[in-house]
Order: sequence, then C-alpha cells, then structure tokens
Amino acid sequence: MHVNIKSLLNKAETKFINKNYDEAMTIYGLLLNEDPKLTEAKVGVFLSDIGAQNSEEAQSLYEYYQIIKDKDHDADAVILDLVESIEGNRAKIQQLLTDPVSEQIEQEDGVKYSDFKQLVEKSGSFTKTFENIMFSTRVIISSKKEFVDFVSLLIDNGFKRMALNYLDNAPKPFEKDQELLALYKRVQK
Repeated sequence: MHVNIKSLLNKAETKFINKNYDEAMTIYGLLLNEDPKLTEAKVGVFLSDIGAQNSEEAQSLYEYYQIIKDKDHDADAVILDLVESIEGNRAKIQQLLTDPVSEQIEQEDGVKYSDFKQLVEKSGSFTKTFENIMFSTRVIISSKKEFVDFVSLLIDNGFKRMALNYLDNAPKPFEKDQELLALYKRVQK
C-alpha cells in the first residue's frame, strides 16, 4: 500500500490544529506504521496525546515546535525531550498527589471518590448513598475531574446548597475555571 506521507501529515496537522486529537493521533499512527522513524509523526502522536488531556498545553507546544522547526535542525529531538520531560513531571506530580490522599484516607474517616462512585452504582441511588455517609464519612476528592463530577451529581440530585458550598470553597487555581463557572450557573437555575 502506498501512502502519501506529506498529504497525511498535512491532514493530521489540520486535525490537531482543530483540536480533533483522537483523529490526529490515528493518522499519525498510520504514518508511523508506514515509516516508524518519521519524527514529525512521533511528535504528532505525543502532542495529540497531551492535547487529549490539556488542549492549551498541546497547542502551545505545537506552536513552539513550528517556530523551532525552521531554525533548529534538532527541533524534533528538542520537542521530544520536552514532551518526555513534561510526561515525567506529570507522573511525579500525580505520585505526590496520590500519596497525601492515601495518607489522608488513613488518618481520617474517608472514602476515595472512586470507591464512593462504586457504592452509588451498587445502591443505584446517589441520594441514598450520599445521605448514608454524609455525616460520618468524608469523600476524598483527588482531582479536578472528580470535583466537577461530584458537584454535578450534587446539583443533579437536589443538593444545590451543598454544591454551592463546595464551589465557594474550591481551591484558588480553579476560581476562574470554565467548568466551575458553568457549575455555578447550573446551581443558580
């Protein structure tokens, strides 16, 4: 099978720029199957993977890559090293976040959010499960995603005042977060 590499690279790049990271990654993957040493495809896979988690970061790295690509013969190596460094730091940060959460669960009467969600699934009722643990157990939330999900469930199940309390006490870095602002609007409906 003959693949037009330049055409596919352009298509993948367009998908990436338009923030269609899954489609971009698929095309970059096809390119790597055709030519495993194609560094632009390797960079594309890494940036698409980052984009699936953090679009702004991926787009910034992509712009940086485009700038240095024309000026630096080792641009591919530079960006790959940068991506590996970011991924390594992300793993370290995740470990730092996980350790205190585990310690907090042990020290306090708490349940991890993932375990709480399993209890909800077993009982079939968020309201019943939440009311059963509300006064005796803390739900330990360890990520923004869990926080947003939990507050959404509070709103959906009629605990608007409590949801508002959680939103008002959200960590400072989340103050202007679009997802949290959308939750504020949902509470006010």
